Amino acid sequence: MTKKLLTLTFALSGTALAAALVLPALAQESLLPEGFGNPADTPAPRPTPTPSQTPAPTSAPKNGTTPPPVTSTVGATDTAGTAADAADEEGEDGEEVSPGTLKYDLPPGARRLLTRIGPLTPETGGLAPDAFGVRGQYAAAIMRRTNGQFASRWGQILLRRALVSAIDTPDTINGADLAADRASLLLRMGESIAARWIVQAVDYDRASPRLVATAQQTYLANADPAGMCPYVPAGLAHGDEQAWRLASAICSGLSGEAGPAGWAIGRVRSSGKISNFDILLTERVLGATGSGRRSTTIEWDNVDRLTSWRFGMATATAVPVPEPVRTSAPANMKGWTVLAPMTEMANRVAAAPEAAARGVLSSEAYVSLLSAAASEEEPAEALAAQTDQLRAAFGAADGGERHAAMQGLWGAGTTPVQSYAAMVSTARAAAALPVSTDVGSDPWQLLGSMLAGGYDVNAIAWVPKVTVGSRAWGVLAVGSPRPLNGTTAGTVGQFSGDDDSAGYLRSKFLLAGLAGLGRIETGAAASAASDLEVDLGKQTRWSRAIMAAAERREPGMVALLAAAGMQGEWSKVPPYHLYYIVRALREVGLASEARMIAAEALVRV
Repeated sequence: MTKKLLTLTFALSGTALAAALVLPALAQESLLPEGFGNPADTPAPRPTPTPSQTPAPTSAPKNGTTPPPVTSTVGATDTAGTAADAADEEGEDGEEVSPGTLKYDLPPGARRLLTRIGPLTPETGGLAPDAFGVRGQYAAAIMRRTNGQFASRWGQILLRRALVSAIDTPDTINGADLAADRASLLLRMGESIAARWIVQAVDYDRASPRLVATAQQTYLANADPAGMCPYVPAGLAHGDEQAWRLASAICSGLSGEAGPAGWAIGRVRSSGKISNFDILLTERVLGATGSGRRSTTIEWDNVDRLTSWRFGMATATAVPVPEPVRTSAPANMKGWTVLAPMTEMANRVAAAPEAAARGVLSSEAYVSLLSAAASEEEPAEALAAQTDQLRAAFGAADGGERHAAMQGLWGAGTTPVQSYAAMVSTARAAAALPVSTDVGSDPWQLLGSMLAGGYDVNAIAWVPKVTVGSRAWGVLAVGSPRPLNGTTAGTVGQFSGDDDSAGYLRSKFLLAGLAGLGRIETGAAASAASDLEVDLGKQTRWSRAIMAAAERREPGMVALLAAAGMQGEWSKVPPYHLYYIVRALREVGLASEARMIAAEALVRV
């Protein structure tokens, strides 16, 4: 029981400890609101914000079927309730407390406003406050219709940065509601810690019903049941009553009030609306606090899916989740798993490749996690072999040996996700490899590994070593900080001659990236497009919307629409989407991100 209580205390004390390890279908027309791209209230163009640099050794920023919204079998969804009126920004001690809310004890001067929400400022790597423009309902609608599963690692990294920036709240939406939509999208992306940052940026007594529902999901994703406690009164008044009764039981138990906790559990069980398995998990949490049944046994025999409630309760109390249930869980839960420091290390390592490939983990964080796992007693044989190769990739005396170790890691993956995750893990090692090393005639994986970590300055040093028209040349043609000489329709045709991708998709992506970056003349681009039978200028509501956002100088909206245009796998992303994404990002001052996305497309198809 002492071990259980310590485990719960670790979880409930706040999962910010994870920050020590972690560095910070296709946008089809059906996913966009009616009238998308033709708004009536288009504002005047804004000045281009100065792009902020994140800590990285290069000019690029460093970090990488539509599922339903993140929900729980016992929790409210992120769209529950209706928008509440914004609280008085200058609330005073004598203000009236609405039913279902708690009185906030901070003095008025210490309270946070709803007019600007988010932790990152331009000085700390965030976007400008006006990055999403002035149409809040418009932005929120796109967020709600975006599934969070993106083809591009760099697309996710950019969108996370945009969503956690300190953004001005437009007059057309309640700031708490917009925060709820931002946090909900981050949860669908697997970014549980970033979602918590947004939820905690709003004082809990100013949370709208939608944010209250999102807060429950956020704290479950972070395996922090105690975080739900401030929202219980509002949840009982406006949300899923049975779910919040379970939460109230946990909070009563944490306060040492066994009677109210037992009464709440009894009410939920007698209602018959909640699975007994979820109630047992709640009782397991209560048992760990000393305020409930201490010997609750959890059996997963008849449980076939992992919900956010089950994830949060099981992770907080160190209840093992069977491998079949964990494997079949939604993809975003793998991000939650790897970011939860109280999760079994083996489960975090198993979830890490997908988290690294998607951008939830940076290259440095991924390597740190593998190193920590390997340092435990009796690590798995496969993990020990992997970390041995990583050590050789970083520290072997000879450049050839280091490159051979990297190749072993890149070739060990059994899926495209694992292979790309390996390239993410070797990014810094690849950047440190001497240019004099013999790496063969087409080192596209080496260059792709560098660019997966944003090491574009290191990558461009390899230009003299690559053959024009090779895959490595294509990666550099779009990923380098400056254009390469001699980029013509002929060189694109030379590249396509060796293209083994389905339907020459890689060559089409190369042309889309070059055209979007303005690195190929218009006539040459038109000639190459004709040869490849691709229409980069195709017009849709989505294309008009992203270019309109670029014209208004709204980098946050462009980042959101870019991610919406890369939902699913790279093989399903139309080349004209990549063209508009790269072009729009370049026009709003995000050229580094545009280059990394274009290079990633060539590496992953």
